[in-house]
Amino acid sequence: MRKRTRYSLLLALVVLAALVVAVVLRKSAPPEAARLLPESDAILYVNVRPLRTLTHFDRTVVARSPEFQQFIDATGIVPERDLNAVAFALHRMDDPHGPNGPVAYSEVFEGSFDGTRLRSYLGSIATAQETYAGHTIYSVAVGASEATAKGDKRVAVPQRVLRIAQLGYDTVAASNMPTAEQIHSILDRYRAGASPFSGSSLLSERYRDVPLLSSGWAIGRIGLPFSESGKITVLGLQLPLPEDTTFVGSLRYVGAIHLRIDEIAPSPADAAASAATLENLLRVFQSIQKLQQPTPENAAFMEAVGTIKIVQHEERAEMTATVPVDLLRQLTTPEASAAPALEP
Repeated sequence: MRKRTRYSLLLALVVLAALVVAVVLRKSAPPEAARLLPESDAILYVNVRPLRTLTHFDRTVVARSPEFQQFIDATGIVPERDLNAVAFALHRMDDPHGPNGPVAYSEVFEGSFDGTRLRSYLGSIATAQETYAGHTIYSVAVGASEATAKGDKRVAVPQRVLRIAQLGYDTVAASNMPTAEQIHSILDRYRAGASPFSGSSLLSERYRDVPLLSSGWAIGRIGLPFSESGKITVLGLQLPLPEDTTFVGSLRYVGAIHLRIDEIAPSPADAAASAATLENLLRVFQSIQKLQQPTPENAAFMEAVGTIKIVQHEERAEMTATVPVDLLRQLTTPEASAAPALEP
């Protein structure tokens, strides 16, 4: 009897230990939306829920474009209210002057969606449909294909195709890549089941560098959307970094909102040079900021700039800052949008 009780206790302990390990692995694993993304040059993920709690941006009255309001009326989806998480894969395009420009996107959205209404809406605007892995892929034409006026000339604007598929009752995927390969990859990952160890090679290689409890993060060559003539340009300022520089950026709330961006350089010497150059630029920028009078519009931004620190750790140049909630609220306040639904 004692031996049977001992075995029962041992079995219970083994089961409990297995559950603990499973929970720890699940918590330390990348979010499912990010694990579903295809191979890419960079990944951006945002957990919208904590940002919504901090900023209450869902309570803001938004003046919407007629096209976007039509999407909301047809589907019942109000993004600032219903969206819970988004994950973007950024794909470098061989032809930066093509329909997608220098970068294309694949996305996974998680939230509260009315699947029936969304399917009906997508079916009404789709130019083609495809069944793959048990899901319907809707192809939607985005952009004008006819010639449009540009100065004294008329320039033909290429048309893009946005492919959209519902993965589950709370998950939608999309891609505006020229072929269906990326949306097929997302559906394949979803069908296989997103285990804690699945995901793209970039995610497997770099997610361990993302700080724990980060609500938003980005990894890879995240300068892609800001590329201009081979350099990274932000707000008109050209950074002394090539566009293929690898970064790991994160935003997390631990009593305050902490921003951290790591540049991963080829060597410690390269990291030291980048840190020194960025430190000099920061001093110049902060000096210019001190000459300006604070206003309600720029006070939070100036406060954040004053907290920026740049240091070097071996092959990494690290920038950290504290982000005021007011600045985050300004950045997350929805603006009127004329963009089609689900198109970045």
